[in-house]
Amino acid sequence: MTISRSKKAFLSIAIVITVAITTGFIFINQESRDFKFTKSIDVYISLMRELNAFYVDEIDAEKLVNKGIDAMLSSLDPYTVYYPEEDSGDLDFITTGKYGGFGSLIRRSGDYIVVTNVYKGFPADQNGIRPGDEMISIDGTSLKGIASEKASDMLKGEPGTEAVLVFRRNGEEFTKKLKRERISIPAVPYYGMIDSKTGYIRFTNFTQNCIAEVRNALIDLKDKQGAESLVLDLRNNPGGLVNEAVEIVNLFVVPGLEVVSTRGRAKQYDAVFRTNRNPVAPDMPVVVLINRGSASASEIVAGALQDFDRAIVIGERSFGKGLVQVARPLSYKAQVKVTTAKYYIPSGRCIQAVDFSSRNEDGSVGAIPDSLIKTFSTRNGRPVKDGGGIIPDIVISSDMLSRFSSELYVQNMIFDFATEYFWSHPQPSTLDSLKLNENDIERFRMFLEEKKFSYKTSSESALEDLIATASEEKLYDDNSKALEQLRAGLSHSLDRDIILRKDEVIELIESELAGRYFYDAGMIKHSLARDSQVKEAITISSDRERYASLLRGPAI
Repeated sequence: MTISRSKKAFLSIAIVITVAITTGFIFINQESRDFKFTKSIDVYISLMRELNAFYVDEIDAEKLVNKGIDAMLSSLDPYTVYYPEEDSGDLDFITTGKYGGFGSLIRRSGDYIVVTNVYKGFPADQNGIRPGDEMISIDGTSLKGIASEKASDMLKGEPGTEAVLVFRRNGEEFTKKLKRERISIPAVPYYGMIDSKTGYIRFTNFTQNCIAEVRNALIDLKDKQGAESLVLDLRNNPGGLVNEAVEIVNLFVVPGLEVVSTRGRAKQYDAVFRTNRNPVAPDMPVVVLINRGSASASEIVAGALQDFDRAIVIGERSFGKGLVQVARPLSYKAQVKVTTAKYYIPSGRCIQAVDFSSRNEDGSVGAIPDSLIKTFSTRNGRPVKDGGGIIPDIVISSDMLSRFSSELYVQNMIFDFATEYFWSHPQPSTLDSLKLNENDIERFRMFLEEKKFSYKTSSESALEDLIATASEEKLYDDNSKALEQLRAGLSHSLDRDIILRKDEVIELIESELAGRYFYDAGMIKHSLARDSQVKEAITISSDRERYASLLRGPAI
């Protein structure tokens, strides 16, 4: 069937008109967006001019603009952040793990700043600074009443510069002149064998070249220490550089596999990341540990190894951060870390929580309606879901502390007692010889009495609320005898608490002391023997039949 010339002409005109109308709408929409953007900027500048000229008091324009920027960005997502020139070092630390300083961590305690940790081999450690030391002043400026964030800024600086610091230890002051160095936080603070066949790597951040630390640890465990399986611990690893995550996955899988892709509105940031090297351990059984603090690049590693059916994932649902950030330069050396895309792992699922604004109090992913969750498949056909983070193959909750032990920790009783113990006891010959005895526990009980340690149990707090409500409703007098009997029954004593929670208290104190005597590596190693998630990882990795069955797809 042929089409007449008139009909062809009509169709041609119709197509041209349709294209013109569509293009016109696109131009109109684009012009509308551009106009709104220009208009908004103009209004903002006009507002600042008016405030600067007519506000009743003199304004701090820089402070006002910074607050406005922070408020504006907070309406987008939690990860798009503005860094003025003076804070640009914070962004460098996030991406590199390096900063100019003395190699210590601090917090506010009472009127002054207290050292909470020192990194082995750096200036603070080399000059004998230890956790528990109070920091009184820096370069003649008193730190009394200074916030820990400001004190941290005062301690940081260009490598090679010096500072004079005054400390107080056990009531006596001493002065140290410290030279700042380029501090590089280890990505692998500890690795070793946790039984005769199982290697363990604690991996804490995805900073530049962290792959070298992980690769070296893996090779040492496999080739020199005889590891036949591996536990890769990504718990509380906040993530970092995506290319480093791809390199970590590549340690265990062949080249040419797509590990992660990024997709967003600005196509210049769309990318596909594939493995390109021969793996170090292509056949070694691997168990990956994650929890609610495992985010971003950690989730890429755990999720990709899960999607490839290359590892068993154990622990708790991960944080759910699947957004890509890029640092963009601004005027006057300021920077913005802006979200440009989302991560998608091999199965096609997105790590990002569906609603990052509605999390639980502990930061974990909140409840997600089933209608918003999609199911994907691993290479072997195992079902995996999106909607927020990585769901482990075997879910095991973290070991929870009792209310008593939590209060000891929060009120710094464990930390302060460890400081006293450290200066009154010599260095143990080995980590295994670090053991508290009955005299140490009794001294701790007396220490708590001296510090007037007190707290309310959850039951006591609930009862206090009940009594208050009963009083408001005029019901207390009629029920006072029963309520007071209940109060007496629920009351606790320090002696009873220590007896009931003795093992837990000993573990907390010994763990803190392990860090004092043997640094971070000692603290990590000490914790492994009592870690229920690590125990399950060892069981799974050593049972080859069960390990294989968990990775096997559904029967067809």
